[in-house]
Amino acid sequence: MVASMAAFAVEDAFIKATSHNLPTAEILMLFGAGGAIVFAICAAIGRQRLISTEVLSPVMRVRAVFEVTGRLFYALAITLTPLSAATVILQATPLVVVAGAALVFGEHVGLRRWTAILIGLAGVVVIIGPGSDSFSALSVLAMIGMLGFAGRDLASRAAPRGIGTAVLGFHGFLAVIVAGAIYAVWDGTALVRPEIGPLFMLTGAVLCGVSAYACLMKAMRTGDVSAVTPFRYSRLLFGVGFGLLFFGESLSPSIILGSGLIVFSGLFILWRGKQVTGSG
Repeated sequence: MVASMAAFAVEDAFIKATSHNLPTAEILMLFGAGGAIVFAICAAIGRQRLISTEVLSPVMRVRAVFEVTGRLFYALAITLTPLSAATVILQATPLVVVAGAALVFGEHVGLRRWTAILIGLAGVVVIIGPGSDSFSALSVLAMIGMLGFAGRDLASRAAPRGIGTAVLGFHGFLAVIVAGAIYAVWDGTALVRPEIGPLFMLTGAVLCGVSAYACLMKAMRTGDVSAVTPFRYSRLLFGVGFGLLFFGESLSPSIILGSGLIVFSGLFILWRGKQVTGSG
């Protein structure tokens, strides 16, 4: 899980660095194409069908919409706003997933966990800082991306069990291509011929993204979920560290306070969920 979070953070750093040379829409399309090719090869090796009735099911279509939303807005967030702030806001995804599971799937969430969810979301508000002098409307991009990823994760719970990891990865990266195409049409920015440097960084982003996804699936499918999930928050350390070291960012008091609220809430929900499960 730690290796997965580190690789995801490196992927974000590569994409942010590439944004200095290529339009965001083009980055998304090239990144999506690279990841889709890798997962298509993995699916072929595992003899998994990329197109089937299960893949075309309504749940998978809903998942694709959320995937496009999450990928597009989070990519815009890391290219247009500080990497550290976008990474911290993304850590609220598990909180929204727990809330969504209660509202959509009827899972039991007690008062204590609802309180923790509200505290964590308050941390997001603290980071965005609406009404403050430092508020930027661009900071909302990370929040929309986070909501998109939470919706994708909720849809994944209802996805047919017969769909393999490689197939999910393939269609996830196809959604990245779609997100890039949509933004290209909306933004109207002309695509450019990428040079060797940006292509090298995009290749690194693809390899890190695929490796991170593989490590994440391995951790979630073979380890005790309650034991490995807390290590998701290590991404915060990597993302903030890369922002400070490579992009000259600084940590404001609001980011420090907000990240503390989000992490505390997430860990409490995990601990409380384990207590409830253990008590039957």
